[in-house]
Amino acid sequence: MLQIEAGALRKMRADLDENGTVNYRMVLGEQEVELNPLISKHLTLNFNGHIDCLHCGRKIKKSYSQGYCYPCMQKLAQCDMCIMKPETCHFEQGTCREPEWGESNCMIPHYVYLANTSGLKVGITRHTQIPTRWIDQGATQALPIFKVSTRLQSGLVEIALAEFIADKTNWRAMLKGSAENMDLKAIAQELKPKIAEKLASISLKYGEDAVIALDENVVDLHFPVQQYLTKISSFNFDKTAEVSGTLLGIKGQYLIFDTGVINMRKFTSYHVSLQVN
Repeated sequence: MLQIEAGALRKMRADLDENGTVNYRMVLGEQEVELNPLISKHLTLNFNGHIDCLHCGRKIKKSYSQGYCYPCMQKLAQCDMCIMKPETCHFEQGTCREPEWGESNCMIPHYVYLANTSGLKVGITRHTQIPTRWIDQGATQALPIFKVSTRLQSGLVEIALAEFIADKTNWRAMLKGSAENMDLKAIAQELKPKIAEKLASISLKYGEDAVIALDENVVDLHFPVQQYLTKISSFNFDKTAEVSGTLLGIKGQYLIFDTGVINMRKFTSYHVSLQVN
């Protein structure tokens, strides 16, 4: 039996091996636990009622924006609505909550990509978050199609594409299995002419190099899932302190048990212990 003492949860860390298989690690405080070898094992996670703010570290009763206290959620740029809706970025108006953070995280190159999660979707990510963003979304295929200069511009391109394809993942469908493979390169070629006028407007406003079309290869991702569930029920540490079951697999930021699923990222900063039988 393996017993890991309680530590503050962070979103699972993951990387791709040379075969495209996703390898996961659970982060509990300063400890990291390799998760792929634990598939088919019986795991028990216990929340001890302690939550620390991810930013200021103070003890809190309720978590906001995946790990923050209310004051930090109100003041941090990374918790602002423009993170969810980048087209609303207000950095250039001089009203960013943290201009230095904005310079480091938003005023840098971003990619607009197509992904196959619960089906076809469009998404955006910083250049430093490839392939992490695709892993977190449970994408089995991904293809960068545009490189842009800032997060705002990536949001404008995403909105243009969202007129024709989804911009969200159906997480329940994603956890029930892998969507059928798609020819993402062919789909990209069909979509680009449909948004040509809007891309021209973005380039006219922000410069010729604001949006650069890419010709990349499709990235295939393979998640360590032994068995998918036909019916999805989710665990919530705010309602049930103990989560227990046989680990069937891992996809996105979800642990898939025979008893249900849990979104580990949702409970960032919760102090949790792990027991493996």
